[in-house]
Amino acid sequence: MITEPIYNPPQGFEVLYADEALVVVNKPAGLLSVPGSVAERADCMITRAQTLYPDALIVHRLDMSTSGILVLARGKTLHRTLSIAFAERLVDKRYIAVVEGKMAQTKGEINLPLIADWPNRPKQKVDFELGKPSLTRYKALSYDAELNATRLELEPVTGRSHQLRVHLLSIGHIILGDDLYAPEAIRLKAPRLLLHASFISLPHPMTQERLSFTCPAPF
Repeated sequence: MITEPIYNPPQGFEVLYADEALVVVNKPAGLLSVPGSVAERADCMITRAQTLYPDALIVHRLDMSTSGILVLARGKTLHRTLSIAFAERLVDKRYIAVVEGKMAQTKGEINLPLIADWPNRPKQKVDFELGKPSLTRYKALSYDAELNATRLELEPVTGRSHQLRVHLLSIGHIILGDDLYAPEAIRLKAPRLLLHASFISLPHPMTQERLSFTCPAPF
């Protein structure tokens, strides 16, 4: 298991692991995973990573506001192999979040279908008629009475856009610092979205050896 960065380049991200098949990085909060639709948003994780690994390709994404572990494939063939592993749910992921309020249960599941909220893009929403099945498991780690906030470990079984943010919103526990879904009072409780991809486990695309990586939350 890799827990320390092997390189910290001036571009502003950590390389947690790299070999001839894949690269694992720690994406900073506030950085896009892929280029945006306008020139001002050309700076992104994949562009920065390609300064070190020109053959790196994005396999999955994190929201711009989310920090943490992101896996990149090296070349099209290995990109296809890793993409299949994600699609077939052979990849286990965990996130750390800090949410408003005290959880009624110390652990549980949120099983609510999600779909794009087209009039309010890029927001997503719960939709029982048209939404795609979406499942999140959660476990409370600690409660801060002064802040009235709970620290959670989250496991997204599915991988829908904004899944963790909308699922927690739907049960009344918005992530602190959320610039899309939180009312101002909750958004201002933190300087950024308190959501971090802290763990991933996946089969190596060449050897099929199980690899696991951790990256502690910076909050």
